[in-house]
Amino acid sequence: MRKQLMAAVIFPLALGQAGITLAQSSTPAFQNNASEAQRKANTSQATSELFYMIQQLQGEVRRLQGESEEQRHLIKRLQDQGRDRYIDLDQRILDLSEKVSAQPQATETASGAAGKSKPAAIREYRQPQAEERKAYNDIQDLIHSQKKYDEAISRIYEFIDKYPEGDLTVNAYYWLGEVYLVKPQLEQARQAFSIVATRYADHRKAPDAVYKLGVTLDRLDKKAEARRQMEQVVSDYPESDAAGLARKFLGSGQAQ
Repeated sequence: MRKQLMAAVIFPLALGQAGITLAQSSTPAFQNNASEAQRKANTSQATSELFYMIQQLQGEVRRLQGESEEQRHLIKRLQDQGRDRYIDLDQRILDLSEKVSAQPQATETASGAAGKSKPAAIREYRQPQAEERKAYNDIQDLIHSQKKYDEAISRIYEFIDKYPEGDLTVNAYYWLGEVYLVKPQLEQARQAFSIVATRYADHRKAPDAVYKLGVTLDRLDKKAEARRQMEQVVSDYPESDAAGLARKFLGSGQAQ
């Protein structure tokens, strides 16, 4: 009887202890499963967000590539247009230079003496407006301060095309010759100086242009022509600074 009583007491205690143990052992497994599910859910969300970001970046790259391609085509079109305009103006200057070169070099002066050219009658040149003067000053800055000669040449051609037959236009032709002389592109320099020396013989830049034409011809190894230009400076513009430089040139024997 005693044994039965003890068994009746011990058995429920054992069952209770087993239940507690089972409960304790099953709780971590449930928690682990929940944590694993949460981790997978977080990983899946992060993957989705990353994929979305990659798609966004790919779209942005395609957009930038499209803009870059458009800009490349625009730049090429502008370069082609600038080159075509450059060639057209260069050809026009060449044609003009050939025309003035074809004119008789020896003209008769008022005294009847032949063999010396005579500056044309003084004329009024169109004076520049503010916009034209600013464009000209920008060209001067490119030449003297920035030393960007190729850009200056392009801008001079644009200036001549936009503002023809003005006071500063003659200056522009002269500086076109100066820049070509510096590069040096001597044939183009000769053309530019010839235009000022012959077509605009009454302009204030004419003495300098005739002198620089002589310098250019000397560098082209056309010594006799160079000497004639120097003599013309002295004869036609005796009081000019260019005449003083021409006398030094002639006195040095450079154009022998």
